[in-house]
Amino acid sequence: MNFIMIMICITITLSIILMLVAHLLPDVSPDFQKLSPYECGFDPMGSARLPFSLHFFLVAILFLLFDLEIALLFPLPWADQLPSLTIPYTYALVLIILLGGGLAYEWVQGGLEWAK
Repeated sequence: MNFIMIMICITITLSIILMLVAHLLPDVSPDFQKLSPYECGFDPMGSARLPFSLHFFLVAILFLLFDLEIALLFPLPWADQLPSLTIPYTYALVLIILLGGGLAYEWVQGGLEWAK
């Protein structure tokens, strides 16, 4: 057998062993402490199954979107080393205009109002 076949056999064997150990080892007897929601050592004040506000998720998604914008614009200062500066700066300008338009739309629609 060559080296690759040996490594594949070791990987498969180790994976099967780990799956068997993970299946056979844990204690699956639920009790009150395991089933109760964790609230920093205090007794739960209410149901932990209350739905979250969709507005919370909207604000979280907007934060992630603008965080991604910064990650996409991060390599822009290194674009000045390219022979043609117009293409990267045009792409960056289009991205900023698109995200700025989306932000303006959310602002006009009232999506950024925390308390209504």
